[in-house]
Amino acid sequence: MPKVVGVRFSRGSKIYDFDAGLFVLKPGDFVIVDTENGQALGEVTRGPRPAPEPQSTEDGEAPQLKQVFRLATPEDLEHQAQNTEMEKEAYRFCQERIAARKLDMNLVKVECLFDRSKMIFFFTAEGRLDFRELVRDMVGRLRTRVEMRQIGVRHEAKLLGGLGSCGREICCATFLKDFEPVSVKMAKEQNLSLNPTKISGLCGRLMCCLTYEFETYRSLKKDLPKLGKRLVLADGREAKVIRQNVLEKRVTLYVPGEGEVTVDPEELAQMLTEPEGQGAAVAKQNGNNQGKPEASGPKKNDSPQKDNPEAKGGKPASSRRRRPRRRGKKGPEKS
Repeated sequence: MPKVVGVRFSRGSKIYDFDAGLFVLKPGDFVIVDTENGQALGEVTRGPRPAPEPQSTEDGEAPQLKQVFRLATPEDLEHQAQNTEMEKEAYRFCQERIAARKLDMNLVKVECLFDRSKMIFFFTAEGRLDFRELVRDMVGRLRTRVEMRQIGVRHEAKLLGGLGSCGREICCATFLKDFEPVSVKMAKEQNLSLNPTKISGLCGRLMCCLTYEFETYRSLKKDLPKLGKRLVLADGREAKVIRQNVLEKRVTLYVPGEGEVTVDPEELAQMLTEPEGQGAAVAKQNGNNQGKPEASGPKKNDSPQKDNPEAKGGKPASSRRRRPRRRGKKGPEKS
C-alpha cells in the first residue's frame, strides 16, 4: 500500500502531502520533492501513513500526489543555505530600489526557488502599483526571473511571525494552515470584551483564535436565555437574567423578593411552568362546585318585585298621587 508523508518547505508554512514511494522516511528528514515550480527542498513533518482512498472530482479524475524525488544530501543543504544568503542580498537591494523609485510599497520577504530559476518578492501596498521599472532593476542585478506578489496584512504576519497577546508565538506562523473568516459575533458569543486592542492580532485584524471555541460556546448557550432577558415565572413574578456561566450551563436570575437565584436550564423550565399539582387541585375544586345544590334563599338577581301596576287598577305607580288630607276652611278672624 502506498504511503504518504507531510512535507513543509518553510517554518510555519502549509504542510503538503507527498507520495513517499519506496523511501523509508521519518519526521525531521530533508527530502527533494517535485513541485509545480520545479524541485524544492522540504522537511518531513508528518510520518508516513497509508494513502487515503482517491476521491474523484467533477471531471472524474482523481488528483495524483507528487512523489518524493530523493533524500536531501549535505550538498543540497549547503545549496539551500546559499539560497538563503541570496535572499538576504536581494532583500537589501530591493529596498534600495524601492526608495530610489519612491514606490509606496512595503517589502515583506524574498523567496528563492531551490534551483534558483525564480525569486519571489512579497510586498504589501494600499493599491495597485506600477513596478515594471523596479522589476527591470532586479532582473538586471540578480540575473533570474523575478515575480512581485502582493499580499494582505494577515499573510504578512504569517510570513514574519511574532508573539501574540497570550505570550505565545502567533498561530498563523506556527500551525495554522489556512485563514478562516473571523467576525465580531464570535467575540460576542464568548462574552469577550469588544475592545479592538483585546481581540485584534499583530496584523490588526480579529484574532484567529476566536474561532477555536466559537462552536463550543454556541452549543452550550443554546438552552440558556440571553443576558438581560426578562422572564415571567409561573407565580407571576418577573425575573431578569443578570449572569451566565456558559461552561457550567447555569444562569443567575434576579427575582424580586428573593434576590439572586442561580439555576440550570432544567430548573429554569420548572420555574417558568405551572407548579406541579396546582393545576390538578384547581380542577378538582371546580368539579366539586358543579355537584352542589343551589341555595334555597333568594338569588342575588332576584330583587323584590315592585308593585304591579295592574294590581292597582291598571294605573302606573307614577300616576297615583295621594291626595292631601282635606281640612276645614278657616273663617275670618273675629275682631
